[in-house]
Amino acid sequence: MQNKYLAMTPPMGWNSWNTFTWNINEDLVCGAADALCASGLKDKGYEYVVIDDCWSLKQRDENGRLVPDPEKFPHGMKAVADYVHSKGLKFGMYSCCGTHTCAGYPGSFEHEFVDAETFASWGVDYLKYDNCYKPKHMDGEVLYKRMSLALRNCGRDIVLSACNWGNEDVHSWIRSSGAQLFRSTGDIQDNWESVKNLFLSQLDKTAFSGPYCHNDIDMLIVGMHGSSNNEFIGNIGSCSDLEYRSHFALWAVMGSPLMIGCDVRNMTDVTLETLGNEDLIRINQDIECRAPYCIRQWNNPENVMALVKPLSDGSLAICFVNFGDKKSEMSLQFWDMGISYAENIGLSFYNCYTKQDEGKFAERYVAQVEPHDTMVFIAKPVKLK
Repeated sequence: MQNKYLAMTPPMGWNSWNTFTWNINEDLVCGAADALCASGLKDKGYEYVVIDDCWSLKQRDENGRLVPDPEKFPHGMKAVADYVHSKGLKFGMYSCCGTHTCAGYPGSFEHEFVDAETFASWGVDYLKYDNCYKPKHMDGEVLYKRMSLALRNCGRDIVLSACNWGNEDVHSWIRSSGAQLFRSTGDIQDNWESVKNLFLSQLDKTAFSGPYCHNDIDMLIVGMHGSSNNEFIGNIGSCSDLEYRSHFALWAVMGSPLMIGCDVRNMTDVTLETLGNEDLIRINQDIECRAPYCIRQWNNPENVMALVKPLSDGSLAICFVNFGDKKSEMSLQFWDMGISYAENIGLSFYNCYTKQDEGKFAERYVAQVEPHDTMVFIAKPVKLK
């Protein structure tokens, strides 16, 4: 590998799975690349276009190599990669550490080096590497080390996204495996309860994420509105636009990769505004990639809390969230953040949603947070007098 900055900050892009699952083809992928450019999201930092499962034939060729499905990808994967690259974007694909992928296509078990060479020859820049059909006698740690080593010796810089769903205490060994990001949860669903549960499951694991190895809380559902063709992900109910905005804010502040899962060819203005919030992207992409700490509201600790994330310029990203079903107060005491009023230090607050400065505050900041809503600020220590 030549690029010492590969995935230093959380990767951003689009993945086909959440909306389209098995129903993929080269027109969809090229159309997604076009949409990232036309919408301005490419310029905001979304650079990967990733094909998920179901892209290959069910059998390898006579040389043991993976074969793209000619009906879905009649011009082959290199042509698709070349098109994505021509747009100034990067191209991603999918495989699995087991004998088969989750949908039953050939996995990379004991084909790691040949598959890495194949991906490199096609121009792949990113590999989502799933955890299905793993032989029972094999530790996942060993299998992810295998593919990491294969990718590091394939002659091309390829990001390894280790998708083992948080199994086998992945957070304790994944950085040493060489992967650049690791799925720490099960699959997300297009509803608020799923967003809440996945987020809360990672609050005690924030310390394991950092530059070059990012905790992936799963792909975004922002803007899907029940459009998935997969019943598990959700094709009936969905989140409100406010809940999608909260979902995006939480993933951004937690430092999760931001991989869009909706149909980027058909986004609403509200969806585009949420995904393109430059302040939240700046927080997510801060070069130090520090994890936030959590301060819970004393009289409603299960539902209302603040995430506080130190940023590289000395400011703090602060996210209030209310998981409850009623409006609730969040009273953030600056003492809990290491700020002593005795030194005449307060915080200036900038609102990342309204794009307005809210002024200077001493000792505390108090807000009423609507149900399922978030408030996100960038706060800077200031002299009060």
